[in-house]
Amino acid sequence: MKKITITMAIAAMLSSTVALSAQQSSAVQADIDAYQAYFLDRFSNVSLQGFSKGPYAMSDDKMMQFEAVMEMPPFEDLLEKGGELWEKPFANGNTFSSCFEEEPFLIRAAYPRWNAAKGKVDTLEQALVDCLVSNGEKKWGTGKGKHAWVAAHLTTLGEGTFINVIVPEGDEAALAAYNDGKRFYYAKRGQLNLSCANCHVGGAGMRARGNTLSPGLGQTTHFPVWRGKWAKSKGDGFGTIQRRYGGCNKQVRAKPFKRHKSQYDNLEFFHTAMSNGMEITGTEYRE
Repeated sequence: MKKITITMAIAAMLSSTVALSAQQSSAVQADIDAYQAYFLDRFSNVSLQGFSKGPYAMSDDKMMQFEAVMEMPPFEDLLEKGGELWEKPFANGNTFSSCFEEEPFLIRAAYPRWNAAKGKVDTLEQALVDCLVSNGEKKWGTGKGKHAWVAAHLTTLGEGTFINVIVPEGDEAALAAYNDGKRFYYAKRGQLNLSCANCHVGGAGMRARGNTLSPGLGQTTHFPVWRGKWAKSKGDGFGTIQRRYGGCNKQVRAKPFKRHKSQYDNLEFFHTAMSNGMEITGTEYRE
């Protein structure tokens, strides 16, 4: 897959955008620093950006297998379809781009984000659904299919941009949403009584059910992903981060929440913030 080159002009634009953004909550920044330091200390042979490769960063052999698959990704045709849907005019003549202020290559890095006017977290995937509705189009099913293809197209366009989730200092509602996501991440649930952190912080790099548990750091750099498991049992293989949250809940024998409700939106807000400063890698393969 061809890499998207970020020029000096684009880098300058991104720097300006960050400089103009709201100041990060000091409490949130302390969480980010501690979270990233934990992984960098525990896996001292992996760079910050290296964590974007998840379980493949834990093994040279696994990394070689990953790189071999990514030479000819099994999802390129679906990425192309996502790009075509992004460009396809709605019945009223508008396209998806009419719903976004950012240039297409900057959209993925702009989400999730706090919407002070609505008092809630906005996610990219919900913004795509809202765009359909506001233009008089029929809603798509979320989490997979066409919904995931378009989001994956934007993730691939955003390759090389940086995650920069801001929880504005002094905004109590934004901090409450972030803390709700944080509580979800560390709360045990289901018959197996496990939390997200049990598997992806404490258990990162360990084996479970024949698979290596991925580190939580960097998990949001490459979604939607194409998973071999999903391709075998659930259709075309593509899925969003909130589809994965639901799958994780099922694996610990807990009832999953509905996508794009506060539980998963706030979790995505916290989860993505923990990878602040990491580059978006574009859509990737996972087992």
